[in-house]
Amino acid sequence: MPDTAILPQPATMPGTEPTPDAILQLGFAFWQSKTLLSAVELGLFTLLDEAGPLPAAAVGARLGLHPRALSDFLDALVALGMLGRDAAGRYGNTPATARYLVRSRPGYVGGMLEMANARLYPYWGRLTDGLRTGLPQNEIRDGQPGIFETLYADPAALEGFLQAMTGLSRPNARAMAEAFPWGEHASVADIGCAQGGCLAEILRAHPHLRGIGYDLPQVRPVFEDFARGQGLQDRMRFTAGDFFADPLPQAEVLVMGHILHDWDLEAKRMLLRKAHAALPPGGALVVYDAMIDDDRRENAFGLLMSLNMLVETPGGFDYTGSDCAGWMEEAGFRAVRVRHLQGPYAMAVGIR
Repeated sequence: MPDTAILPQPATMPGTEPTPDAILQLGFAFWQSKTLLSAVELGLFTLLDEAGPLPAAAVGARLGLHPRALSDFLDALVALGMLGRDAAGRYGNTPATARYLVRSRPGYVGGMLEMANARLYPYWGRLTDGLRTGLPQNEIRDGQPGIFETLYADPAALEGFLQAMTGLSRPNARAMAEAFPWGEHASVADIGCAQGGCLAEILRAHPHLRGIGYDLPQVRPVFEDFARGQGLQDRMRFTAGDFFADPLPQAEVLVMGHILHDWDLEAKRMLLRKAHAALPPGGALVVYDAMIDDDRRENAFGLLMSLNMLVETPGGFDYTGSDCAGWMEEAGFRAVRVRHLQGPYAMAVGIR
């Protein structure tokens, strides 16, 4: 798996003293993060896509920003590689922000960043308490329902979350569409399908496949609207269910993405056993997450995601590819293999 460390470690030459540069950069990395999150919240990248390159004053006027720190804000985004600035002093998107941070684009991942800004940013301020207590630091700590209960009770918040999951899942779905032998199978079910973004990418790449999206009943209207918008309503259908209480749908391939890491070890093992029971002989289970490298040294994103599970859930944690392979083998899967997908993500594939 490639190195996904957020920042390089301090480099020293023989006979020289180490410097604190990387330590300080990491310690103040929240400056960089909040600058980007605020830009997404303001719709800056969407504005620049719609209006084209703009001078600072025009950006400020359209977004309602005070002039005091406007140039610092925009130039910081230039220095961070999130914006470009031309010779006339006009600001515009980079190829990456144009593709992934414009709200109208299919590759938009800003929904996840919007959630990070609104929820995770303040809750991560409690991380030290979580490390001391082992308890969630989100709404649960404040005596309110947890993240899933909160989201699924609010249709607007749920739709935003499901859209965010599409942005997060699509790059992995495209990698899975190439990495897995879909030609050997005729059907696939995505467990915890959200809006259906992962399923749609796989079906679009393999026209012979039929797909099932499996999630709680509240997801149905969002899923079906998305399927129609993708022109895939005849090939992907929704099945309502609770994967803790109900049987899993029957298909030749089951996909579990961003599912196992939400739960404790007992629940992880139970879900894998249910997947094994639902599959036909020769069927396959595909699990993908930001799997930590086996040596637990390189995939910083996966390790930080596991800390996020501490903040957000009573028992969830992320895991290595070897961990997942071992649990799948315990559940009865054979020929289990782990393969890198993209970025910090990997998939584990097991055969029934």
